[in-house]
Amino acid sequence: MLVFGLVALCTAYGEGALADWGALHLEQDLHAHPGIAAAGYSCFAFAMTIGRLSGTALLERLGRTRTVVGGGILAAAGMLLGALAPSVGVALAGFAVTGLGLANIFPVAIERAGALAGPSGVATASTLGYGGMLLGPPAIGFMADWFSLPVALTSVAALAAVAACIGAATGRTSSEGEQPTQGERPTEGERPTADGQSGHARARDTGATTPTC
Repeated sequence: MLVFGLVALCTAYGEGALADWGALHLEQDLHAHPGIAAAGYSCFAFAMTIGRLSGTALLERLGRTRTVVGGGILAAAGMLLGALAPSVGVALAGFAVTGLGLANIFPVAIERAGALAGPSGVATASTLGYGGMLLGPPAIGFMADWFSLPVALTSVAALAAVAACIGAATGRTSSEGEQPTQGERPTEGERPTADGQSGHARARDTGATTPTC
């Protein structure tokens, strides 16, 4: 449950960081016009909306694990592009790719937490997630003061990659947990006989052919 809360935190961190610092990065570092700079978060939010609307079809096609892993990798690549881009257009494209990548990670994390622990799981994961949205802007500010704003924004890419790694690890653990162990043996009624039938099936066949008095 806490693991899925951490995934939600990594996702919401990026959303909060771009909401407060994306436009300043475009205007201050790439010398974009204020109107263009303001469109940075709009590109991110619009792409995230498109990703959420197509999320059900994506989950049905890929499953939860691939959706989280693929989204995390896509968001990490997009944020690296947006933070380190040499031009405004490339940065806007990077913001949009980041929105697409992050779109479905948060909902999947909350859903999995709820499936594991019920309402308390949803509450815990949501609290951690929205805590990440509050943590993002001040963390970016401190890192921008220590290094630079482009470098600080790469922390969004780092946390998206962390979310992808956690998603891959939890997905692999779930798959292994669903496989039967080697120590499991068929019960007496399920043990196959020499002709390949189980005991239950042979009993049914015998009962069907035994004449009644």
